[in-house]
Amino acid sequence: MTEKDNIDDIPELINVDENLTPKQKLILQSAIEVFSEKGYAAASTNEIAKKAGVAEGTIFRHYATKKKLLISIVMPLFSHILAPTVLKSFKREVFDNGYESFEGFLRVLIKNRLEFARKNLPLLKILIQEMAFQEEFRDRFQKVFRDNIYGKFKDIIKYYKDKGELVDWEEDDIIRYIISTIVSSLITKVLIMPPKELDDEKFIDQTIRFIISGLKK
Repeated sequence: MTEKDNIDDIPELINVDENLTPKQKLILQSAIEVFSEKGYAAASTNEIAKKAGVAEGTIFRHYATKKKLLISIVMPLFSHILAPTVLKSFKREVFDNGYESFEGFLRVLIKNRLEFARKNLPLLKILIQEMAFQEEFRDRFQKVFRDNIYGKFKDIIKYYKDKGELVDWEEDDIIRYIISTIVSSLITKVLIMPPKELDDEKFIDQTIRFIISGLKK
C-alpha cells in the first residue's frame, strides 16, 4: 500500500487539517489504530512508528510525548466531529424537528447516534477507553454537551412531561437515564457483542420500548 493509499483511508477530521503534513497524518492514523486496538497504556510509540513507516524519533519531533499524541487525536474529535460539524447536523436532525410523540423523538435520536458510532468507531473506542483516566477529556465532553445539547434536550423532556407522556421526575434525571441507556446499548451493539443477529430496526425498537416502559407516566 502506498503513502497516498494510506492517506485516503485517514478519517476526515485528520485529512481536512491543512496544517498537517502527510507524514503527520500517517502517524495519527497509525496511532488511532494502535490506541483503538490496545488502549493508550499498552500502546507503544515504537509500534505506532512501525505501522506508520517512520522512525520513532519522527513521532517525537511532531509530538513531544505519547500523551500529546493521544490529545492530538482526541481533541479534534471534539472540535471537528462533536462540535461544530456533527453537533450542528445532530441538532438539526434530532432536536430541531417536531415530533408527535416521545417515541418518535427517541427513534430519530437512537438512529442518529447508531450511525455516528459506526462511522467513528475507532475514535470512539479510544475516547471510551480513556475517558475514565483523562480528566481533560471528561471536562471537554461535559462542556460540549452543556453548551450545545443540554438546553434543547431539557426543553424536549419538559414538553413531553407536560403532555403527560413521561413520569414527573426532574428533567435532569430523565435525561440521565435516557443517555445512560442509549450509550450502554450502543456500546454493547457496536463494540461488545457484534455481530449479534439483531438488525438495526429491532435494536432501536427494543431500546425505545425499554426506555419508555421505565419513564412512562
